[in-house]
Amino acid sequence: MTDPQTLPAPITGDVLATRIAAVRDEVSKAFIGQADVLDQILVALLAGGHVLVEGVPGLGKTLLVRALAQALGCDFARVQFTPDLMPSDVSGHAVYDPKTEGFVVRRGPVFTNLLLADEINRAPAKTQSALLEVMQEQQVTIEGSSFPLPPPFMALATQNPVEQEGTYPLPEAQLDRFLLKVLIDYPTQADEARMVAAVSSGRTAAGFDLSQVTQVLSAGDIVAMQLGTAQVTLDDAVVQYAVRIAAATRKWPGIALGAGPRGSLALVRAARAQAVLAGRDFVTPDDIRDIARPALRHRIALAPELQIEGQDADQVLHALLAKVEAPRQ
Repeated sequence: MTDPQTLPAPITGDVLATRIAAVRDEVSKAFIGQADVLDQILVALLAGGHVLVEGVPGLGKTLLVRALAQALGCDFARVQFTPDLMPSDVSGHAVYDPKTEGFVVRRGPVFTNLLLADEINRAPAKTQSALLEVMQEQQVTIEGSSFPLPPPFMALATQNPVEQEGTYPLPEAQLDRFLLKVLIDYPTQADEARMVAAVSSGRTAAGFDLSQVTQVLSAGDIVAMQLGTAQVTLDDAVVQYAVRIAAATRKWPGIALGAGPRGSLALVRAARAQAVLAGRDFVTPDDIRDIARPALRHRIALAPELQIEGQDADQVLHALLAKVEAPRQ
């Protein structure tokens, strides 16, 4: 982990683009296909944000995070959320030590670089809220004392959209803390064939060999890349475009609850990272448009009549983006 008091010099330009491309290549050795999903995770990493990943079980969500942690050279922790999980099981707690006759803080799994919160919607609200402070403030409060987390820190939470029994939907306040909501779908037949061949080749257990994923970065490199991403050129016209998109969600027919100011910020932050992945040091309106659905789909609530018609947030956002005028490049 990196000391928060000694931040490294920003990594910018071609070096920044080359290093993130190397991470993409390494993770792709284990996480086969789903290039859009990987790119969106890397966007959130560069932007210093958190990700909510939604998809049915068995699509490689855990594998993706493990491969990413190995390529980044970061600490990794996984928490399986269940109905009986307590907030202290996530953040940590104080225990009495008979030897010292005092209380000792036992840190929870959030004290890491990459945290996988698996099936986050299976835990009740009080346990889900244990992540709110650490996601927003990068610190944890235990027994009245605050403990900062050394950067980088990224939470990747997963949820199953199919099963509803025994689940607790995430409240809007917590959904808003995630920079992106990434949807992971079934792989193509060609990618699935490659995956099955890789897993079943000479092994009896179903699992990927992560030894082929090589570490290409360190925790300090990631912080430097995040600082460099924040310096990507952003024109005022592009900022106004992002604000118009977020504002349009607040009065669009069929949207009961629009995106707040965090929606505009998410568009701008993610668009900067999107530009880095494209090898550019400036943001274009296309970057805003390309990242708009992952950045806003969890920040809007559809009116009941649209839900009855079977429409989803992406369809509504697609229509909205077609109507909001983009600045001329």
